[in-house]
Amino acid sequence: MAHTFDELVEMQKTADEAHGRVLELRDTYGQPTVTPWSPQQTEAYQTAWQNWRNLAGDIQAAITAHATEVGRPRFDVEAAVRTKTRHPEPEPTNA
Repeated sequence: MAHTFDELVEMQKTADEAHGRVLELRDTYGQPTVTPWSPQQTEAYQTAWQNWRNLAGDIQAAITAHATEVGRPRFDVEAAVRTKTRHPEPEPTNA
């Protein structure tokens, strides 16, 4: 399925949020080699990690398909998506 650039940006935002959740859980639980995690903590982390990996794989595949469709280098499309996602332009104010 082909995606528009704006859809790619939204997909990247979702993947970034999922990655943030993985990092949050890791920071909250600590290192499992230092303080063993409970089964519930392990399951929550593994679920969050798998969700992030699935979303990351989806956005990578979508970027590749989009780059092929528009005839641009994949790296350029990925860089543009990440830039737009992580450094959005401010909304104009009505003064």
